[in-house]
Amino acid sequence: MGARVKVACVGGGPASLYFSILMKRVDPSHDITVYERNPAGSTYGWGVTYWADLLNDLHSIDPDSARAIREHSVRWDSWVVHVRDRTTITAHHGEEGFGIGRRELLGILAEQARSLGVRIEFEREIADEGELTDADLVVAGDGVNSVLRERHADHFGTEVSVGRNTYAWLGTTKIFDSFTFAFVETPHGWIWCYGYGFSDSHSTCVIECSPTTWRELGLHQANEADGLALLEKLFADILDGHPLIGRAPADGGAHWLNFRTLTNRTWHRGNLVLLGDAAHTTHYSVGAGTALALGDAAFLVNALHRDTRLPSALARYERERRSAIRSPQRAARYSAQWYENLPRYINLPPPQMFALLGQRHSALLSRIPPRLYYRIDQLAEQLKSLCEVKR
Repeated sequence: MGARVKVACVGGGPASLYFSILMKRVDPSHDITVYERNPAGSTYGWGVTYWADLLNDLHSIDPDSARAIREHSVRWDSWVVHVRDRTTITAHHGEEGFGIGRRELLGILAEQARSLGVRIEFEREIADEGELTDADLVVAGDGVNSVLRERHADHFGTEVSVGRNTYAWLGTTKIFDSFTFAFVETPHGWIWCYGYGFSDSHSTCVIECSPTTWRELGLHQANEADGLALLEKLFADILDGHPLIGRAPADGGAHWLNFRTLTNRTWHRGNLVLLGDAAHTTHYSVGAGTALALGDAAFLVNALHRDTRLPSALARYERERRSAIRSPQRAARYSAQWYENLPRYINLPPPQMFALLGQRHSALLSRIPPRLYYRIDQLAEQLKSLCEVKR
């Protein structure tokens, strides 16, 4: 693209904000405005996760944002698993994980963007790119329900696959020092949670179960207070008396969802380009959403500054980014399937069950008997250790 471009980013999430930061760092003359329909500081969600490799990538391209994000993050390097009343299993995997509040992350990115000269207009909804006719580039970073994308759904070829299990995204004042899994057996089937700290006062607690368990526990018709009370009772062992905190929608019901995996046949149309969840989603159980959104921003900025022609730059972005995210997308798909087939693994001996939990991204796991897969995996680890010793 030319030396100076006028850019409109629709949606004030991590993808749009980070894109605006990187564009300004490459060329401060770019005229960039981010439009967010919600008020400043208003966001849904508790903490988000990311891993050490993302932090390293951020340091290499935007050290100021990276330092601020790290300073406001909670770190862990172990997993803890609770199954029924069996022994808690702890393992160190050598990869650092981090949690940060979504509000804190957005605040950091917004502050950095403003410091570089980006304009951010809150409570400004853009329903049609026709409102932005003076923009050279329109970035649709307005999430999975992107209004700009839906206006041209036939062109983008949007497809949505709805997951079978139901889940609720909750908070708690219980601070989890490690990434914590808890699997609870009820008379109506299994229900489980993923818990991780993201500040010195709160943790995220994502609770998931099959649709049958959800209905037979009465969660489908419970109001939020009753639903949270039931969940607090079920997960009392890990909550240590701390409450679960939800979000009450207008009808007063608990906010249960089925995850939607979204894909698009193409990611651009004219001067309109999709970014982050507007382009693709990956199941929350792999904790990759934030990293992929920020990665999209970096790839798009790189493509725009490698090619002066907008059509070919956007085509390059789509081609290269699709290739880069193929692996995490596959991992997310297999991870979601592992949880949907939890009865296949849950009654294994604790060490085996935990090992296969860590291997849930494997394409082979669903095709091989779990005990056999475990033995093969253990043998592979032993052979790897022997090879390292011989070196």
